[in-house]
Amino acid sequence: MSATIIDGKAIGADLRAAIKAETARFRAARGIVPGLAVVLIGADPASQSYVASKSRAVTEVGMQPFDHHLPVGVSEVELLSLVQKLNANPAVHGVLVQLPLPPQISTKHVIASIDPDKDVDGFHPLNAGRLVTSLPAFAPCTPMACIRLIKTVHASLAGRDALMLGRSHIVGTPLAALLLKENATVTIAHTRSRDLPALCRRAEILCVAIGRAEHVPGDWIRPGATVIDIGISRVVAGGKSRIVGDVNFAQAREVAGAITPVPGGVGPMTIACLLLNTLRAAYLQAGATAPEI
Repeated sequence: MSATIIDGKAIGADLRAAIKAETARFRAARGIVPGLAVVLIGADPASQSYVASKSRAVTEVGMQPFDHHLPVGVSEVELLSLVQKLNANPAVHGVLVQLPLPPQISTKHVIASIDPDKDVDGFHPLNAGRLVTSLPAFAPCTPMACIRLIKTVHASLAGRDALMLGRSHIVGTPLAALLLKENATVTIAHTRSRDLPALCRRAEILCVAIGRAEHVPGDWIRPGATVIDIGISRVVAGGKSRIVGDVNFAQAREVAGAITPVPGGVGPMTIACLLLNTLRAAYLQAGATAPEI
């Protein structure tokens, strides 16, 4: 029996609808339009497309986009100056600098320059520290999305064996922290871990973010497991290209109990969670607590 497909498009659409309704209430009550500034450097087509989709989503829920496109040769000083202006702009409640950055710019310097209260990407060291110490923080959007998708399958994660395959500061480490916050029993593994197949087969919840196309085959999956595929790669076969994840979807769906597709799984939910963080940032900067959505 094939696994249940966790439809990130549909679940994300429901979340965006709830955010749109709450944004309208916030605007009516306080006269404030939540604003999100996105900074894109260079003209990479994939990044341009992704930023454009973010801007459309911002507008669709009634928020104000502030898009800044800078040339690939921009200096670090110029970028940091722009970030400081956005930090100081009261109409901007969230600031996001699209990664990766060109080599002349320090990613660490840029992330650290963003006001933690406007850090809707959840990458600032202060938010990262708050997250792992269970203090209020903006969590990175992709890990947030994964938790929400998992909870459409499992009302409670308490005591469940969860494996985070991948240890990046953007996805793996914060997602492991969020799983721990849900009282799951969490293992972090990576490409240098010993006996990855055995570790994966033990997991009731398997989250994969290693950036290797279709690296996890079906026989690594525990029967009935929930599989969250966070990877995204373009592969070419027979003269045709297609988008795939880090999990061999065709094989895994015959073993898993539930699985996210690629595309259409984690991606749409990530953008929805960015909007949610922006709304929460607007509430925070207005001196109020955002309602649970």
